[in-house]
Amino acid sequence: MPSSAASPRARGSDRSPDGHGDGSSAEPSSHKLSADPRQFWLDAYRAVRAETERRAAFLSAEDQVVQSMPDASPAKWHRAHVTWFFEEFLLRRFAHGYERLDERFAYLFNSYYVSAGPRHARPQRGLITRPGAAEVTTYRKHVDDAVAALIESINDAEPLIPIIEIGINHEQQHQELMLTDILHAFSLNATYPAYDPHWQWPERRPANGTAGPLIGGIHRIGHEGVGFCFDNEQPAHEILLRPVQLSPSLVTNGQWLEFMADGGYTTPTLWLSDGLAAVETQGWKAPGYWQEIDGEWFAMTLGGLARVEPDRPVCHVSYYEADAFARWAGKDLPTETEWEVAARQDGALVDAFGVVWQWTRSAYAPYPGYRPAAGALGEYNGKFMVNQMVLRGSSLATPAGHSRPTYRNFFYPSARWQFTGLRLAEYEG
Repeated sequence: MPSSAASPRARGSDRSPDGHGDGSSAEPSSHKLSADPRQFWLDAYRAVRAETERRAAFLSAEDQVVQSMPDASPAKWHRAHVTWFFEEFLLRRFAHGYERLDERFAYLFNSYYVSAGPRHARPQRGLITRPGAAEVTTYRKHVDDAVAALIESINDAEPLIPIIEIGINHEQQHQELMLTDILHAFSLNATYPAYDPHWQWPERRPANGTAGPLIGGIHRIGHEGVGFCFDNEQPAHEILLRPVQLSPSLVTNGQWLEFMADGGYTTPTLWLSDGLAAVETQGWKAPGYWQEIDGEWFAMTLGGLARVEPDRPVCHVSYYEADAFARWAGKDLPTETEWEVAARQDGALVDAFGVVWQWTRSAYAPYPGYRPAAGALGEYNGKFMVNQMVLRGSSLATPAGHSRPTYRNFFYPSARWQFTGLRLAEYEG
């Protein structure tokens, strides 16, 4: 097994000036950064592909095939799907004469791109025992070799760059999902296996005060200018904010324990109707992966079962739970626009990135003037803009460089297998 130095380190104390972990994107944003754009993008491609394999190296072949619930996918499938993405959208378009390693893989490893053809049902991905993990490695090498040959041989790399760049960012999203999904699977194992026995939570940074700066008025949000973004981060536009203060700090386990002790999960007036139904039908009494053993609370982590530490940020809570907690505390969840404006101010938010994704009370919807791209890639974000809630920031499982203030993550309000937490907001007056 890999040494601990190769494990996905919790990012919190290792923020560096290059943007890793501070909310800016360290991924390639302009081919002008290199005298030879082909070499620049080939290096970027190889680095991201290597990170996927680094994370997968902690898993056995048996680990890689398990699918613990319909919302999760096997690690082997993640590795193959991101490979199919480059094959489908880059090689089939630009690499003339490219031959697939196996024509059947397009059916097995397409996810939700209806325009790209038929696909295996998502809830049944765990039934794909073949190809095995080793064969997926062969598939990845086959595509990697073809991508390298394409980049090195083409005279004008400009048409390739948008596809390579979105493919890189797409693979980073699946790198995070590999960890969230295997943690869910391990949480169902009574032996409490550790993904990485040396894994630790990020160190918590102290806040300068109990309340952040007052923000309000007209602000411009959304991505504009240079640097990569997904289409759902655009177009940039102006918004009007009522004066509000966001808590500099994330809500902690200790605060959540107070909520629990005060009947937080059993007080109907704190809950949205759908949230209370989830509490009752799913038996929620604590955050996801928590369990009480001999009067003490423990939680499943990437390092195995560990005591719940009161000063750590609470994690694995749904939107319903976050909303109920905010109501119990006499405050609100911030909107996604309030979060973005605060995140752009130096020091306003502690641990905005690299610890937990933070629920907002904003429904996932298109920005004014949004239009999805044409073709299959237009299915990437736009068709999911209903019935989900926006999260902001990034988590300890998010790859370095894959975060920025404008990033819009989104999940259904009942989801809690992701590294999700919250911070609170309070309105003036």
